[in-house]
Amino acid sequence: MSSYNELIKNFEKIRAYMREFYVYGFKSREEYDRKSARSYDDERRRMESWLGDHMSFVRTPEGKNTFISIDSRVSRHNPFYKAFKAKSFTDGDITLHFILFDILYSPEINLSLPEILERIDGYLSGFRHPMVFDESTVRKKLKEYIGQGMIDCEKVGRKMLYRRADDPKLPDITDALNFYSEGAPCGVIGSFLLDKEEDKPDYFSFKHHYITSAMDSSVLAMLFTAMRRKCVITVSNMSRRADEPRENRIIPLRIFISVQNGRQYLLAYQPDFDAVKSFRIDYLSDVRLLKPTPRFDELRAELDDMQTKMWGVTAGKNRRGKERIEHVEFTVRIGSGEEHIVRRLEREKRTGRVERLDEHTCRFTADVYDTGEMLPWIRTFICRITELHFSNRMVEKRFRRDLEEMYRMYGISEAEK
Repeated sequence: MSSYNELIKNFEKIRAYMREFYVYGFKSREEYDRKSARSYDDERRRMESWLGDHMSFVRTPEGKNTFISIDSRVSRHNPFYKAFKAKSFTDGDITLHFILFDILYSPEINLSLPEILERIDGYLSGFRHPMVFDESTVRKKLKEYIGQGMIDCEKVGRKMLYRRADDPKLPDITDALNFYSEGAPCGVIGSFLLDKEEDKPDYFSFKHHYITSAMDSSVLAMLFTAMRRKCVITVSNMSRRADEPRENRIIPLRIFISVQNGRQYLLAYQPDFDAVKSFRIDYLSDVRLLKPTPRFDELRAELDDMQTKMWGVTAGKNRRGKERIEHVEFTVRIGSGEEHIVRRLEREKRTGRVERLDEHTCRFTADVYDTGEMLPWIRTFICRITELHFSNRMVEKRFRRDLEEMYRMYGISEAEK
């Protein structure tokens, strides 16, 4: 594997490259035109240093195309987490960090800000090229560590005293961390904690391992923070159909994660449309928290009610506040000894209903906001469907058109249908 040890300051920059290369399709040097060829080479080499063990390539008439290939039977940890562990620090950041925790080395030591500043000066006096940390810088750093639970503060009289937080005593949770790091949103947190463990066995492997969502962990963490604080946010949304991102002012309500493809969505209220909209999280960046809103609980309750009519992530009311419900129903033929088909319908019906008509026939019905979201699932029953009806004729035409295209691709004649 190639060696490329330069650290990164701006994770959003590397996230953009990784999305283009690994999520939307790895582009060749000639195809990638958003940056210079030199930038392409630099970032490609950087990512190869993290993912080289999982990269393969093929040669086509258009040139060499590289892609990522991961065997979940062998690779039990998400390789994209390595990008988060390549974050750089300035000399001042890392120096102040270690000086502060050397001064506050025990929870029994309580010091005021002037006392901390005096001791920092004592540490720096021995430096060949002494640094200077002013009162504002140290106060901000202490406030940051208080927010992260690393420092505690207490007001005594007119003084604010700072001390190191007690170290939590955790049981052996390695197994839980192994599962959490690969199966949960923001699993990179578990990955960092696992780095502290030595020679611990892995017991988990994943048949469907959705690794690319790791790149969205920073955005996801900000969205969770906004929802916990019930805040309005602004966020940049990049559409594949637009050259520039669009800034949206929204109220984040819930995170939806597809168990079929691992894709993550934000369901949020958008005041400009007076509606709940879905946003792909891999398209979002630059999340900024604004003021809390008194409407958060009301809007989340409204979304909870909408979920009884949602198949995927389309939620719904139009600008006039009216719901548009679409109906779908299809009949499925069940052969002898195929009760697993009925069990599958019951297991996967979501908001739909399953009715047993006779020994060899079932009917599925559903009333949802968007029947188009159901098409991939309905297609899995194609060879068993004997009757099918959509209230949305455009969706029905799309289904039948896709079916005709499949017949054409497989060379099935009209007489064989």
